[in-house]
Amino acid sequence: MSEQWTWTFADADGAAVTDPPATETAFPTQSDAESWFGEVWRELSDAGVASATLHRDGGVVYGPMSLDAAP
Repeated sequence: MSEQWTWTFADADGAAVTDPPATETAFPTQSDAESWFGEVWRELSDAGVASATLHRDGGVVYGPMSLDAAP
């Protein structure tokens, strides 16, 4: 059975963002999911996504983590 790694997103109020731009639905590895996220997090932030959570097969791996850029 293969794992599926997915992201969920929330706005600044904690409400789910279900239609962010450039969203892939599932990744075969954690590395693939994190690489994709590293490429698009600024675009997601610009679209109103304030935090992201990584899931493996529906369970939380980590997050929510803020998309605020470091000063």
